[in-house]
Amino acid sequence: MRKFGRFLILALILIGVFGATTNFTARAQTAVDVEAQRAKLQAELEAEERAIAEQTKVLQAKQKETATYQGEVNLLKAQIKRAETNIRAKKIAIERLDSDIAEREGRITVLQAKIKHEQDSLAELLRQTRDADTLSLAEIVLDDGRFSELFANLDDFQAVQTSLHRSFATLRDSQTEAKKEREALAERKDRELDAKATIEYEKKVVAKKESEKQILLSVSKNQEQAVKTVLTARQKRAAQIRSALFALRDTAAIPFGKALEFATAASQQTGVRPAFVLAILKQESNLGENVGTCNRVGDPPGKGWRVIMKPARDQAPYLRITAALGLNPETMPLSCPQAGGYGGAMGPAQFIPSTWELYQTKIATKTGHQPPNPWEPSDAIMASAIYLSELGGTGGVWSAEQRAAAKYYAGSRWATAGQGYANSVMALARDIQLNMIDPLQEI
Repeated sequence: MRKFGRFLILALILIGVFGATTNFTARAQTAVDVEAQRAKLQAELEAEERAIAEQTKVLQAKQKETATYQGEVNLLKAQIKRAETNIRAKKIAIERLDSDIAEREGRITVLQAKIKHEQDSLAELLRQTRDADTLSLAEIVLDDGRFSELFANLDDFQAVQTSLHRSFATLRDSQTEAKKEREALAERKDRELDAKATIEYEKKVVAKKESEKQILLSVSKNQEQAVKTVLTARQKRAAQIRSALFALRDTAAIPFGKALEFATAASQQTGVRPAFVLAILKQESNLGENVGTCNRVGDPPGKGWRVIMKPARDQAPYLRITAALGLNPETMPLSCPQAGGYGGAMGPAQFIPSTWELYQTKIATKTGHQPPNPWEPSDAIMASAIYLSELGGTGGVWSAEQRAAAKYYAGSRWATAGQGYANSVMALARDIQLNMIDPLQEI
């Protein structure tokens, strides 16, 4: 029994010792795990805080970008409104100048009528004097009435003649002054028209930019993709523009990119902007169905060059041109006659043979083609640019280009017969510049 007691006591002691040891170990192990977990959580928290900070910076940057786009859109809208206001102001100025010019023309007409009246009065006095010179001295002396009338007329004639000299001098000065003022007013009107055309074009450019900014603004949360979208669209549009066929009169259509290349080369040589010369050629390709449809293979004899061309002026030059180029004169496409005139104009630039011969040396000098070919686009574009340059259509000035286009079509009748053509050309030039040339330059 004592043994069992001692054993029981020993067992209890051992249980106490082992139990204490186990409890200590468990507590120690729990502390280590908690610390590790705390460190892990701290690391994760710091990582999250860094990520939040980075995302906050990104968000702030995007917010700034959005604000920037919105600011740019607002600025572009303000520019459009300002352009519209300027356009209205220019229209009012042009209307006022039209009124001033009309008034000046009226004054000149009155002055001219006054001069005519004074000339008629002088002519009548001269006639009476000439009649008096035919009378003999005896007739004058014996006829008291005629004698006194003669001297009265002579006195009147001397007085009127002196007065007329003064009047003529005054009238000439007034007419010269009025003419100068009219020309000055017309020059001011041209400047207003040029400014209006420039503002209208810039308004369209700004409107296009605003549209693109609106796209970026609407997707500013994914700005990079938006830029890529716009850039891709531009590149696609540029490719379409370059490959689009550009219709030319009396010749095969060529890619616009090639036409622009030729027009740019011509512009560098002549100062005529590419969009303007291309607009001329575009207009020449769309004048109507009876255009460039003579002298082709299969056409009846009545549409041959011997019938449609002015014999003394163009037939011999036409044969010389085709012979020099090794072309068959019986099959080269030519323009048909229009009402009241002859046909026979050649190629995209629609030069008649006699005129082409006058210009072919200048064309050859600038293109290096000897001889130049009126049916070849590069030569035709250069020919048009040279001619437009000589007509004053240089420097990209709207009024100068408008006049040159009218003269290109109607010659000396440009002020009346050429206006419809010229206005159509200027609309085409603006469209070509805005929608075909500018997009290529943005890439």
